[in-house]
Amino acid sequence: MGSTSGENTTPEGVGRRDLIRRSAALGLIAVPTMSFLSACASSGGGGGEKAKAGKKTAKNPLGVNDTAQMEFVLFDGGFGKEYAQDAVKVYERDFPKVKVKFSATQKIQSTLQPRFNQGNPPDLIDNSGAEQMDMGVLVGKSQLADLTPLLDAPSYDDPNKKVRDTLRPGIVEMGQFDGSPVWIMYYAYTVYGVWYSQKLLDSLGEKYPETWDEMLKVCEAAKKKGIAGWTYAGKYPYYIPFSLYPMIGKVGGRQVLDAIDNLEPNAWKHPAVKTCFEAYYELYKKGYILQGTPGLDHIQSQTAWAKGKALFIPNGSWVENESANVIPGDFNLAVSAPTGIDSSDKLPFGTIWASGGEPFVVPAKAKNPAGGMEQLRIMLSEASSKNFTTKVKSLTALNGGTTGISLTPGLKSGVAALEKAGNNVLNPRLQDWYVQLQKEKIGVAGLGEMMAGRLTPAEAIKKIQGFADEAAKDTSIKHYKHQ
Repeated sequence: MGSTSGENTTPEGVGRRDLIRRSAALGLIAVPTMSFLSACASSGGGGGEKAKAGKKTAKNPLGVNDTAQMEFVLFDGGFGKEYAQDAVKVYERDFPKVKVKFSATQKIQSTLQPRFNQGNPPDLIDNSGAEQMDMGVLVGKSQLADLTPLLDAPSYDDPNKKVRDTLRPGIVEMGQFDGSPVWIMYYAYTVYGVWYSQKLLDSLGEKYPETWDEMLKVCEAAKKKGIAGWTYAGKYPYYIPFSLYPMIGKVGGRQVLDAIDNLEPNAWKHPAVKTCFEAYYELYKKGYILQGTPGLDHIQSQTAWAKGKALFIPNGSWVENESANVIPGDFNLAVSAPTGIDSSDKLPFGTIWASGGEPFVVPAKAKNPAGGMEQLRIMLSEASSKNFTTKVKSLTALNGGTTGISLTPGLKSGVAALEKAGNNVLNPRLQDWYVQLQKEKIGVAGLGEMMAGRLTPAEAIKKIQGFADEAAKDTSIKHYKHQ
């Protein structure tokens, strides 16, 4: 989910990737159970004293203590760590008496759970990847600091403009739960959809399909050339929703996705869900899925796709950076909104899923929360944003930040897809409201089984609705709803 997800050798887009993500987006380890996460989030513990507040000035609006250490733990995924290390250098330049304690790991949950237990978490965490800590649990157990002081602080570049006023639409709301304070700052801005080589599509004499009949026609043309129509991260099938969910929203309207997010009874039994599941299942039945896909992880499926063995792959915009070493120079990477069914769809072609990825949090028990927020303020400057976009081929939460940058093919295509979508940008919330439900159950046990041919669409829908009903009745987890 990013992984969310950017990912690297672990999946999860999760976010950036893990849904990352992912960062959307990303891991080789099963997502921890709710009880495991609850243990992390509910304990008290000692921990050290908070750093004394520093003096608030025009250059230090958050009142950072200019001698207190700041600790920053980054998810080491598809976006790498250089962009964050560069931002750390700016922090150390601004506070020359401070040496930031920076580390990167793919094992966010297992590395940090003991620290939460002890009441001694870092000051800033990129909570992404396959081992992403469950956001809903952390918020429900009051383990995160309210980021409103950051949002209301002057932006790093313009003292007359608040940080919140420099962000892309929807970023602030994504960090909220039930209209609450803002607990999460999603730093990357991920475009989810169907990714492909424009060169390969052109060589088939085809255009990107807007209806499902056209999709089947394109896949048949590819098959005749010995190319599979689709592949996906078979071991982490929660990548499939990156194109399937917005397709459901296109066919049935965004209220269908809202009902699913709200865990409403029978939400998965909506006709639009049935229609889209049956469409995807047709890819399996007609032999348009790359052979062996159910056994591939995200890196293996992306590599096969980059080598031209499959035409389409559902993914997030981190894929351009994550697969840079295998994507040929003349690949002409492109992304499109999901193909719909036909003209009866509720929303027009171009309807896409785009949202914040790479969720950064400041723990409530951090010793230096002002320092963690200041690091984010630096990262949301135009210079840091451009550095991120240039180095990892992804947009940030900063609205703009691309002036003067030579955009890569995938990034340019993503920007064009957002322009085409206009107001028809969807943002399903399951991946950050109910991480385990989205990844393990809907993804692996539901969609993964259906796309491997082990469940029919009707069986998959029944199973997934059952999982959603269980989550709705589970009093051990906090429930969220669209306002």
